[in-house]
Amino acid sequence: MNPYKIYAVSDGTGRTAEQALQAVLTQFQNREVEIFLKSEVRTEGQIEKIVSEVASQGGFIVHTLVSEVLRENIMRICRIHNVEAIDLIGPLILRLAHFLDESPQEEPGLYFKLNKAYFKRIDSMQFAFNHDDGQRDNEYVKAEIVLVGVSRTFKTPLSIFLAYKGWFVANYPVVMGHEVPESLAALPYGKVFGLTTQAHELSGLRRARQEFLGGEMEEYVSVDHVRKELLYAQKIFNRFEWPVIQVTNKPIEEIAAEILAIKRRIEQT
Repeated sequence: MNPYKIYAVSDGTGRTAEQALQAVLTQFQNREVEIFLKSEVRTEGQIEKIVSEVASQGGFIVHTLVSEVLRENIMRICRIHNVEAIDLIGPLILRLAHFLDESPQEEPGLYFKLNKAYFKRIDSMQFAFNHDDGQRDNEYVKAEIVLVGVSRTFKTPLSIFLAYKGWFVANYPVVMGHEVPESLAALPYGKVFGLTTQAHELSGLRRARQEFLGGEMEEYVSVDHVRKELLYAQKIFNRFEWPVIQVTNKPIEEIAAEILAIKRRIEQT
């Protein structure tokens, strides 16, 4: 088994991050881990290069960036590349600023700034709840990602998962015979993603749900009807040239990673 790769990133020597990692890793002696030290990181370009490398290696970032600008940059770039990262020094500054009732020198408003990621996550989660299942489609222009698909193609759980990552996500249900709203059709390329699956798998999911809920909607669960729904949805996806994600037998994390990878490629072109 290949070793797990952890990158210690610092705008200084990186000694703090490396020592903290070594101390914590003594609790995980059954795992082989490689630590890569990235010190003297002072620019957004350096961060972009490092995060791209970490993404290609399936690695994890631990950083001790003192500069708030760099902390914001690495948070944003990691989000784009779907890379997990943990900030070792930011929360300590936050707690000390709160405990000492004083912001660090020449950093006014630091307490609020350090909480921006927390508040953004709350906002993104609330956005997902407010724009679930076609609600408030007139506000889709505010979304970063809109998921479109027939019933039971994981639109809601995907929305919540991505929202937890800080993305503003809405989802819209495709209903046979109904056109999508203009607010959705007008969105730029790279913002809307179609979700599809195999008819037999979707029929099984729907039947299991109906049995659990005690409902009786035979057409809703029949393979023939499901196949027609999926074909109708695919025609909509093709018409607007939306990227299509196959969700059959995939965990939510994998589907989300595919969406973010496509979005990243589109934004970089």
